[in-house]
Amino acid sequence: LSVLRVITRENYRFFGNGAQYPAGHLTSGVRSVMIPSPLSPFSSQSRALSGVSEPPRGLVQEKMTDNAVFSQNKVLTIDTMNPNVKNVEYAVRGPIVQRAVQIEKELREGMKKPFTEVIKANIGDAHAMGQQPITFFRQVLALCSYPELLKDNMFPEDAKSRARRILQACGGSSLGAYSASQGIDCVRQDVARYIERRDGGVPCDPDNVYLTSGASDGIVTMLKLLVCGEGASKTGVMISIPQYPLYSAALAELGAVQVNYYLNEEKCWSMDLSELERSLAEARKHCNPKVLCIINPGNPTGQVQSRQCIEDVIRFAAKEHLFLMADEVYQDNVYAEGCQFHSFKKVLFELGPQYSNTVELVSFHSTSKCYMGECGFRGGYMEVINMDPEVKAQLIKLVSVRLCPAVPGQALMDMVVNSPQPGEPSYTTFMKERTATLSLLAEKAKLTEEMLNTVPGITCNPVQGAMYSFPNISLPQKAIKEAKALGQAPDMFYCMKMLEETGICLVPGSGFGQKDGTYHFRMTILPPTDKLKLLLAKVKEFHQKFTRQYS
Repeated sequence: LSVLRVITRENYRFFGNGAQYPAGHLTSGVRSVMIPSPLSPFSSQSRALSGVSEPPRGLVQEKMTDNAVFSQNKVLTIDTMNPNVKNVEYAVRGPIVQRAVQIEKELREGMKKPFTEVIKANIGDAHAMGQQPITFFRQVLALCSYPELLKDNMFPEDAKSRARRILQACGGSSLGAYSASQGIDCVRQDVARYIERRDGGVPCDPDNVYLTSGASDGIVTMLKLLVCGEGASKTGVMISIPQYPLYSAALAELGAVQVNYYLNEEKCWSMDLSELERSLAEARKHCNPKVLCIINPGNPTGQVQSRQCIEDVIRFAAKEHLFLMADEVYQDNVYAEGCQFHSFKKVLFELGPQYSNTVELVSFHSTSKCYMGECGFRGGYMEVINMDPEVKAQLIKLVSVRLCPAVPGQALMDMVVNSPQPGEPSYTTFMKERTATLSLLAEKAKLTEEMLNTVPGITCNPVQGAMYSFPNISLPQKAIKEAKALGQAPDMFYCMKMLEETGICLVPGSGFGQKDGTYHFRMTILPPTDKLKLLLAKVKEFHQKFTRQYS
């Protein structure tokens, strides 16, 4: 059997340092076929990756029989697959990250580079960056996972009592059993009490709480409920630009219309009511916009919206009859002086019955961010407000299809909302660890802003919250022209070159959306302080070199 490897031009464009993947790198005896596509032109730099030993991710490998049966005889081909899936893009784990993984492999194999390691600042994965888990959370999870440890005196009694309560609510007293589709009942009760405490006594009904496998699961579930129609009646979903690519990816997969509204970079990425009005009016010409999504604190932009801004958004949603989706997974990550997190639900109810009885709202939280950083456990919740009872029944049906959220993630979510209280044995250690984690993040947010603003051609707004900076970068016209000749966004070209020359993995602003003619990158503030300083110094050195090279 011989092998056919098909390289689409999309893969060709995005792989490597602004370069194309040459057929000469394919394994001996392999036939390569270029699939015609208007996505990108061929480049004179097709041999820029001469050190690459394996074809990039995305190559389709197809066995050919003696009868030369090609992929077009498959039931599922690139032409017969769901076209919406082909429109999905997710920059946070996109081509640059794929190249970074390959560079790491090359370094392990002894290939010489101008650096010794890849520093991944592309994703908000706190523990991967060295942040330590909260002791109490891991103690309870250990007890729940292996109940024999409940006999061990090394665990504090408050951890044991929580573990027992969770296990008693599990089938067979085991985390390995399915839970109710909406989530473990006692955990939903604890989430409701947490929300009430957070929001100053605003009531929360546990029946309105749905546990999820991370906030992403809840967001996609709600969008599935909301998206309908065809042509001019197709659902439009308003999302902030820059945005977290989960939203654009989910909308592409569902075939919804993405309606962009731009945050105001000159005013620290604040929301502008006139921009919302402009965006909505434009969208109504070609679709049915009925959803408004907000990320607060912001990702990738790191802003914390003011209470006045949130009031304005709620009034706007009420006036225009829009369903509100509030992504609040960074609610504990607030660093800047004068900034404070205000939940949309709290502000909604404080505006009075005119709004609290009518505006439809769903808000999301997660175990992955804040001081927890427990991304891998996939814990989260959403709370729905003013949902039509018939739709609520459909939501319960929809979440039942996926059986239940990950039960260890539910247990972890319970620890977040039912953390140690004063007088309990774990309280002092818990508060010490929580405070230290958030204080260090605040220091690194300030450090990132200050160091980036020392670089000519880079401007960084204050990192008020969340885990990222999103600086504006000035690129020479020569670099922009070369990038476009390669079929790449200029900041993709810039970030790919930075990766190849420094080992630093960032995400180009074009992956999040930005105003035409502006360029950015997103970088996380999560690396340890010494490594963050090294990263920022390398960014400065690279930007100065890049500017000289293309000036």
